[in-house]
Amino acid sequence: MSFGLSPLEFRESIRSGKHTGNTSGYCPGYVQGNVVILPRDWASEFLQFCQFNPKPCPLVGMSDVGNPLLPTLGAGLDIRTDLPRYRLFNDGLVTEELPDITDYWRDDLVTFVLGCSFSFEEALTADGLEVRNVIEGVNVPMYRTNIPCRSAGRFSGNMVVSMRPFLAADAIRAIQISTRFPSVHGAPVHFGDPSLIGVEDINSPNFGDSVTIEEGEIPVFWACGVTPQVALEQAKPPFCITHSPGCMLMTDIPNSQLAIF
Repeated sequence: MSFGLSPLEFRESIRSGKHTGNTSGYCPGYVQGNVVILPRDWASEFLQFCQFNPKPCPLVGMSDVGNPLLPTLGAGLDIRTDLPRYRLFNDGLVTEELPDITDYWRDDLVTFVLGCSFSFEEALTADGLEVRNVIEGVNVPMYRTNIPCRSAGRFSGNMVVSMRPFLAADAIRAIQISTRFPSVHGAPVHFGDPSLIGVEDINSPNFGDSVTIEEGEIPVFWACGVTPQVALEQAKPPFCITHSPGCMLMTDIPNSQLAIF
């Protein structure tokens, strides 16, 4: 699969089943999004959860009730078919992973699209920094933490973070660069000793894949859009759909539109 596809072409390759893996590194220059799909009677509380927790849950798009199309995010974008892989939740538990959710779509569903750290990875790379998960061709490592989110109605839980290792000078530069992108998680929430945020084994991520951490490198942790999945586990809505970690929604929005200079 070529990395030179436009966002529309990339979504078409997903819809046709040609691309089924993670989306890191694809369509440089465009915003990728985490996805949460909930029934209408849960949507207002989840919206408040996002507003209360903008670092792990930066909202970049929201659908009308029952409408699977999100024209403000992409031409012909259909949330039922345009992610490589989805997770189906029932009563807070993941019951199935699917490449298509057309058969599960309902007219009371609301889609939320949240900013993704893959968007600022491009800015890091453009500055000459090595983003290890991209270099190694794997999904970014993600970890459950002890950092509490602010509760909203039935939604609560601790933050999930993604990690990228850097030498100290590069870590400082990565912090400076990602700070310009608050709509895609912004500055890191922690760097250094992972045990301080409840991560006991950095080589065993809860989601994604482990990456090489070279001698002298510091792990740098950013808030992650898998956080809502932890909140869903605790809130236990009877029905919910999310992206599978690392399998994001590719939008037509340029990353430059989200940067603050």
